[in-house]
Amino acid sequence: MKIVVASTEEQERHIEELVEQIYKEVLPRFFPDHKIVEWKKQRVLQPKATDQMYNGTLKDAFQIISSLQTLIALLDHIDGCKHEQEYQEMFERNSQNLNEYGYFFPLAFSQFKEAESQVGEFSQFIKPANSWII
Repeated sequence: MKIVVASTEEQERHIEELVEQIYKEVLPRFFPDHKIVEWKKQRVLQPKATDQMYNGTLKDAFQIISSLQTLIALLDHIDGCKHEQEYQEMFERNSQNLNEYGYFFPLAFSQFKEAESQVGEFSQFIKPANSWII
């Protein structure tokens, strides 16, 4: 008999928040809206019920959270990275981890490295600075 501890509601929400952060803060810095819309249609970073390996356990949730956080941190510092090979290895290891848990992530490190900066461009995905309409 094996005892397994289930993930908490907070962890589940945190996973959703990290995925949202990738869509609203990370991807718009690298890619135009039409690419992000395409990935949303492909359900990138949305778990698929058919091939989902994530069973809602505490360990699985921790693995997914740490992989998402690592990808965000790597992509935040991709421009000034001095150890590109190490960054790429970490990126691939964590994206593979997400894919193993059913969180489809088909993007490669080189796509981010070679992407033209979208900073300063308007995007429907960027989180607004405030929610007031003036």
